[in-house]
Amino acid sequence: MRPGSGVIVAAAVVAVDGPVRSLRPQARPEGAARVVLASGNANFDRWINGFRGRALSQGISARVFDRAFQGVRYDPEVVAKDRNQSEFKREIWDYLDSAVSPVRVENGQKALRQHRRALERIEAHYGVEKEVVAAVWGMESTYGERLGDLPLIQSMATLAFDGRRGAFFEKQLVAALQILQSGDVTPENMKGSWAGAMGHTQFMPTSYLAYAVDFTGDGKRDIWSADPTDALASTAAYLKRFGWRKGMPWGVEVRVPRGASFGEAKRMPSDWAARGVTGLDGRAVRDHGAARIFQPAGAAGPSFMVFANFDVIKRYNNSNAYALGVGHLSDRIGGGPEIKAAWPRGYDPLSFDERMEMQRLLQRKGYAVEKIDGIVGPNTVNAIRAFQQSRGVAQDGLPSQQLLALLRRS
Repeated sequence: MRPGSGVIVAAAVVAVDGPVRSLRPQARPEGAARVVLASGNANFDRWINGFRGRALSQGISARVFDRAFQGVRYDPEVVAKDRNQSEFKREIWDYLDSAVSPVRVENGQKALRQHRRALERIEAHYGVEKEVVAAVWGMESTYGERLGDLPLIQSMATLAFDGRRGAFFEKQLVAALQILQSGDVTPENMKGSWAGAMGHTQFMPTSYLAYAVDFTGDGKRDIWSADPTDALASTAAYLKRFGWRKGMPWGVEVRVPRGASFGEAKRMPSDWAARGVTGLDGRAVRDHGAARIFQPAGAAGPSFMVFANFDVIKRYNNSNAYALGVGHLSDRIGGGPEIKAAWPRGYDPLSFDERMEMQRLLQRKGYAVEKIDGIVGPNTVNAIRAFQQSRGVAQDGLPSQQLLALLRRS
């Protein structure tokens, strides 16, 4: 049961398609205040009435607003998720185990085959490689499997009212209403994540307004439907807008001299080669432009020479781990190799099949593992720690050979 569901009553807006009716008929301007029925959260009701005036002052029609807010209520689960974002932190190698898992690579190659015609048209038009667009799709929604199913207006209104990032979410909420007013989607179909990311490639409403495109030519920028074409084209348009260069790799794995220090210096690959930084084949990396050396796990782990396209990916999500995940996944979807150098894990890692076996054993023992997918996310880590606690061993949450052996014996 949803926390507080026995108390909170849906807030409904009267007169969705016309003026409020009075016992004494009278003209009422479109922007006049509507009556909001009492709910279990009177403060939220008052906030909606106040926000209505602000939205209408920014060009939102009363009809669009009232229809969008019909049945909207305060959702405490959205607030709880906003409060608990930082509970789980993964090392870069654990992140990549999930982001570029064998299943995600295989499904990416299937998606590429299934949508090849659309992706090739998108690549020709925007100059962004189809493998890169597919990789963003895979990272953002697992190729359309996880679009988010929460009503967007309700989530955005809840977070705007909550106040922790009220100004940001109110801006997103106004943008969402502008999208509805454009006719691209209906309130019923405008769904997304708890934080407001929408569609196959998880656009925030303001980014949608700025960069989404109608690539199919049906008059709507539809990033939600079963056909992902508009969403994939919108992603390519976004990357192109921020400087994507076709033919330039995001980066390449390199060998570096022992003990070398690099900082944020940018040099041409030929200059790096003169300093002993080469491709894995021992030759200078092709001159795709100025690049820096990126060592996400320090000198003890793999090293990459990253180009301008790496930073373009970061415009989509400002995270080095995300950019590395998208870049490496795009390489793998295109048939490229795994990262060669070993990560400094500090434990003997499990193979993909062994991680699935670990999850099955945890599940059989009654631990809350939701999916047997070989992806070690926060749910699996919590199950590992609970099992380790029950056996009186260190609760490190690591998917190690030692853990698997203990599970097999228990």
